[in-house]
Amino acid sequence: MRAAVLVFPGSNCDRDIATALRVACGAHVSFVDGDEETLPEAALYVLPGGFSWGDYLRCGAMAARQKATKALKAKAEQGARILGICNGFQILIECGLLPGALVKNKNLTFICKKQNLKVENNRILNGKLKGATLSLPIAHSEGRYIADDQTLRTLAANQQIAMRYGTGGTGSTDDNPNGSVDNIAALTNRRGTILGMMPHPERALYDWHGSCDGKRFLQAFCSS
Repeated sequence: MRAAVLVFPGSNCDRDIATALRVACGAHVSFVDGDEETLPEAALYVLPGGFSWGDYLRCGAMAARQKATKALKAKAEQGARILGICNGFQILIECGLLPGALVKNKNLTFICKKQNLKVENNRILNGKLKGATLSLPIAHSEGRYIADDQTLRTLAANQQIAMRYGTGGTGSTDDNPNGSVDNIAALTNRRGTILGMMPHPERALYDWHGSCDGKRFLQAFCSS
């Protein structure tokens, strides 16, 4: 599998996700500068975590307007598979590839910890890991997902909610670290080709990471 990782000023998880894709999926990974106007052919395009352009204006707002991101939107229209992690999720929302918004955590502080997540309707994983509980790290200050009622109804109706915080799924508030509406931690586009997620699977590959669930997740994602 060939994967392309887009890199912006302030990206800091680009090497981590490249390593994770190699370890978990045997991927051949290339890096693309955010100022490039064209993207290489790849089975997967990744927007990594970090602080693109220093999170000025809004997280992901400036990266969403770079040349490579505009090229990514064209790839998305052709059905390309795209993964956005943390800041990458923010970029996907800012450029309009996913609905809603990601705003300041409810407690207004940066959160960095391991987090339980429930895998929900996961068409993008081709049914793999459905119902599983994963332990993945989170590290963000603007990860609280919000959307209007109509958008939330549409997400539910189209099975676009990929993961929720906690172990109880919808309706449970047992372990929601940032106040995201409906406990949403990850979602897809309507076609099921784009995934945005706040947790970092690339930081959970080995036992000494405290969890191997990131490897499990990426293996399911890459093989679907």
